[in-house]
Amino acid sequence: MMTWIFWSGLTLSAGAMAYGVIAWLAVQTRLKPTERATLPLPSVTVLKPLCGIEAETYDCLRSFCEQDYPDYEVIFGVADAHDPAVEIVQRLQRAYPQISLHLVVDRRQHGSSRKVSNLVNMMPLAKHDYLVISDSDVRVSRDYLAKVVAPLLDSEVGIVTCPYRGVPRPGIWSALASQFINEWFMPSVRVAALGGSRAFAFGVTIALRRHALLRIGGFMAIANQLADDYRLGELTRALGLRTVLSDVVVETSVVESSFGDMMRHELRWLRTIRAVRPVGYFLSVITFGVPVAAFGVLLTGAAPASLAMLVVTVFARIMLHMRTRADGSSLREMFMLPLGDILGVGLWCWSFVTRSVHWRNDRFRIARDGSVLPV
Repeated sequence: MMTWIFWSGLTLSAGAMAYGVIAWLAVQTRLKPTERATLPLPSVTVLKPLCGIEAETYDCLRSFCEQDYPDYEVIFGVADAHDPAVEIVQRLQRAYPQISLHLVVDRRQHGSSRKVSNLVNMMPLAKHDYLVISDSDVRVSRDYLAKVVAPLLDSEVGIVTCPYRGVPRPGIWSALASQFINEWFMPSVRVAALGGSRAFAFGVTIALRRHALLRIGGFMAIANQLADDYRLGELTRALGLRTVLSDVVVETSVVESSFGDMMRHELRWLRTIRAVRPVGYFLSVITFGVPVAAFGVLLTGAAPASLAMLVVTVFARIMLHMRTRADGSSLREMFMLPLGDILGVGLWCWSFVTRSVHWRNDRFRIARDGSVLPV
């Protein structure tokens, strides 16, 4: 029994160390730049499902109205005519009369996902065959559309998606939530991409052709899915089409203002990943790095080999943090690293306790196929 515990600890330490080093290297590897389109860029419909607003909502939506792109329209959708997002869309329509901006107000519900219902209700107004879907809290650069649409000119490409960076608001909980995105989730995506995997898709950006969407059954095919973005990628890959990870990095606002907000949001992410990739999720414990390596040291009785692996893991963790902080790291953020990592592994453990998640004001239970039922 003692031998089994020792080797289990050594394996955990080695796995955490190896992943930490690979993640550090992965975030330094540049994604393949988007090739300039040789053909004229097609007309595009941007779909922006909305529900409520945050402090940065106007600026995020405005970035989609300032694209260096020849011909595009933006369709905003809400379920409630009294949603405060309506006033923001109307401000944008007045500020950008030269852009085709439309607002759909439709409360019809199609399945359990309010976001996908919104998309279903918006589609009748979409004029163009190239579609870009993006969450409401995303801010993009002026060349965004040109770069994410260009790969779709290849008929073998199913969807294009983007990596993203969490931009925190003032406060410790928002900072920890952005750390979760920038220093745990996105590095894991980079590691997967470095290994050749493209089994992912993110709600910050999904670009696809209407023809591919219709072949998978339209948005109704994901009307009950919590991981609607992931399923779009999965269904298009089932058609034999490729998923492209763009080199465009977009920004998403991280607005968690309390421990409860942060916990509910991260548990929704974790339980969503657990639902769609259960085996990979179980093995992902090593991605929490330092706490896992430290636990390995405990199991080995502080064996010199495990202690050496812990030191390497700590070094790789600090270097990863520095690499993801383009504007430099403060002493406060350095002290937050252990707290964020311990919270992360704690929430990973808690994610196995139940299958319920909170999404805005609703509570759902995730079924084994990734669909959700309101609680």
